[in-house]
Amino acid sequence: MHQRKSKKIILYFFLLFLLGSINNIGLNKIQFYGLDKINIKGLKDIDKKLLLDNIKSLGSENLFLINGNKIIEIMDSNSLIENYIIFKKYPSTLNIKIKQTDFLAKINLQNHEYLIGSNGKLSKINHSNENLPYIFGKPEIEEFLKFKKIIDFSKISYKEIKSFYYFKSGRWDIELKNNILIKLSKEYTKKSLDNVFIFLSQNILSKSMIIDARVSNQIILND
Repeated sequence: MHQRKSKKIILYFFLLFLLGSINNIGLNKIQFYGLDKINIKGLKDIDKKLLLDNIKSLGSENLFLINGNKIIEIMDSNSLIENYIIFKKYPSTLNIKIKQTDFLAKINLQNHEYLIGSNGKLSKINHSNENLPYIFGKPEIEEFLKFKKIIDFSKISYKEIKSFYYFKSGRWDIELKNNILIKLSKEYTKKSLDNVFIFLSQNILSKSMIIDARVSNQIILND
């Protein structure tokens, strides 16, 4: 008998809470909390504001109904972003943690200068980039990133590179900051770059020298 009364009390309490909640809110006014706050980490203030404005342009969708695909489109189209993590903190906060892309080089395309990011995307030049090498020619971005990876695994320091010269044949030249020009074959490899490095470390060369490393296992000097 006591157990039945306890069950009834629990049931009455639940019904009272449920009905009271509906009466207090009003059935026709029930809605989720809106997206009140967006926290973005990993970008400079000006870039953060632009990204924030783009996300807010999705409209008045609340956090529970917001279209994740739309946010992904905005994030993936941003040339400054390497990768990102998005956290939903209910009821009304969106936290976005961003790793910004590393700018690798400058290039001129269709009379406009751009920065090439490690994400393979182009950004307009409005960031500090004084020490970045300049690319002459019009390589595919993926071709440059492939070349950059080989340089990183070689003994040549990327920081010592002043300019890249790309030829339609697929061949690269590298100009160092001491004005020494390195000519590479189309079949450039880590080994060919290492051979140049060893040669430079063992010989004192005057500025504006040309090192021709296009022939396998040979170094030819030109003034």
